[in-house]
Amino acid sequence: MTSEPTDAVPVWKPVLLGALAGGLGWGIRGQYGHETGAMIAGLLVGLVLALLLCPSGPSLCVARAVAWGTIAMGFGGSMTYGQTIGLTHDAPLVGNHAALLWGMLGLAIKGGLWIGFGGAFLGMGLGGLNYRPREMLLLMLALLALCAAGIWALNEPFNPTSKILPRFYFSDDWRWEPNADLKPRREVWGGFLFALAGLVAWLRWIRRDPLGPRLALWGVLGGALGFPLGQCLQAFHSWNPEVFRTGLWVTLDPVLNWWNFMETTFGAIMGATLGLGLWLNRGRIAFGAAREISTLSLPVEFALVAVHVALLLAVEFFDVPTINVVYDFGLVLGLIPVVAIAGGRWWPWLLVLPITMLPIAGKTIRRLVYEEHSVIPLVGWMAYGIVPLLLTTAAAVVLAWNCDQRSPANQWLRPVLLLCTWLYFSLNFAFFQFPWPWATWTSRTPNAIVYFGCVIGLTVAALWRRKGT
Repeated sequence: MTSEPTDAVPVWKPVLLGALAGGLGWGIRGQYGHETGAMIAGLLVGLVLALLLCPSGPSLCVARAVAWGTIAMGFGGSMTYGQTIGLTHDAPLVGNHAALLWGMLGLAIKGGLWIGFGGAFLGMGLGGLNYRPREMLLLMLALLALCAAGIWALNEPFNPTSKILPRFYFSDDWRWEPNADLKPRREVWGGFLFALAGLVAWLRWIRRDPLGPRLALWGVLGGALGFPLGQCLQAFHSWNPEVFRTGLWVTLDPVLNWWNFMETTFGAIMGATLGLGLWLNRGRIAFGAAREISTLSLPVEFALVAVHVALLLAVEFFDVPTINVVYDFGLVLGLIPVVAIAGGRWWPWLLVLPITMLPIAGKTIRRLVYEEHSVIPLVGWMAYGIVPLLLTTAAAVVLAWNCDQRSPANQWLRPVLLLCTWLYFSLNFAFFQFPWPWATWTSRTPNAIVYFGCVIGLTVAALWRRKGT
């Protein structure tokens, strides 16, 4: 069976379902953090939009697009933002409108850059052009060079001991709290600005990609709106405590995690915006001749898998300074995957399924087994690590082994969307210590209810087929 033609897809579907996928993914990201956590949102949004707007595309091409969008959504996790949020709601700064506006501007810049990369790479995969591994390697190296130049131009000088900070600095500094004992964070948003601008320029004027630069700008819009609008909830709570001392808020406020609701709102807005942008540009979705064979040999593919997984595990779970200083940076972390996805038959499936799952499963085990001691190691490793990784690896192997590269993508998009949605929700629910709504409410319960609503919506979308399809 095939999905409904994309011309018949009403605009509300990619907007609403993109919001559900983005809200769920980015909300879950809050527990797992940084680059690998953000990949959950990139994965869910990519799967939903591909299912709705290119269900008949060649399977391998669509898988590459989703995989690129997934890894690229993680790039921006290298940008510090906690102190930027603090400018808008920290107790010493409540009432300081200049700090509030400056913080919101910083969040708009960082959010726009973060989502811009995810939109660009998703669009590159759906725009009909073939990108070769060598070309992608040179591109990633160029982006790293631009990033270094941008950090030098916009994020220097940085000498906190002498209270010397960049001119455009969006974390907490002595301008806002002259007498405070501060620990300013190094910012790198200037590097991402240069890199994203270079990427969009290359796509637009050199490669003439019909979709990548457009979806990049929609991503910038979604992030620039989503991050500050999400933070408006948390800032309003801090600036207006009297509102939450009466009525229903007396019961709800103590169990509301405002930070997590900020993240969920950010994700929902960015997912809806990407959905709207892709829907408006759906006529530009195209696929060149699907390559019958991989341009990377099987030994090279799996060698790259081994290298990337080893480095990823070292960065996430072991303190290896020589590796951390290089590989714990979004653009470097994405270099091997971006190149391998471009030329591999196995890599798109492996990235979408077990590689994205690996750090999330590991962090769940670390939290529940070794930090909170809420489950014995055997059960924790089995339930939160081995089973999710076996399921995702088995799915990737089946798809890579059996999926005809030219077969319609909707043959795998529906089951993979269901699998990923429920696995990530379940791991996060365990991370939340199973906040069942009928039990005593904790600060995790309201978020878990919202996530469950998102899961139900995505499940219906994955299972729903029009009559006759």
